[in-house]
Amino acid sequence: MLIAYIHFLSTVFMLGLIWFVQIVHYPLFKKVETTRSAEYQAEHQKRTSWVVGAPMVVEALTAIWLLIEPTDGRLLPFIGFLILVKVQLSTVLLQVPAHSNLLDGYTSEKISSLVRSNWIRTVGWTSRSVVATLIVANGQL
Repeated sequence: MLIAYIHFLSTVFMLGLIWFVQIVHYPLFKKVETTRSAEYQAEHQKRTSWVVGAPMVVEALTAIWLLIEPTDGRLLPFIGFLILVKVQLSTVLLQVPAHSNLLDGYTSEKISSLVRSNWIRTVGWTSRSVVATLIVANGQL
């Protein structure tokens, strides 16, 4: 059960963080002066990696552990893992390139695109949190 709790905590941490980013942080990019946007974006990327790096790694490792643990009740860990793959693919294929694009300067269109595409991760981590809660509540491990 320890792994299930660690997984739950890392997932719920990311849930809170992604909702903050979606509703507050990303939309506020539009308030940054254009002349300072590249500098702001570079600093954003550097600082954000320190906050999200460890929880994302812990979440991924515990998701894999829950997936391969030889116990009954693999459906919820499997569903959670599939959602995590979608979240991670969105991060790598959509959000990282969007942030790199913002290093060239902000436009309203670039920021709006970032916010829209980030809904994939927001819905994903919300769904994963439900699954992680059910895993712990059901005592599947």
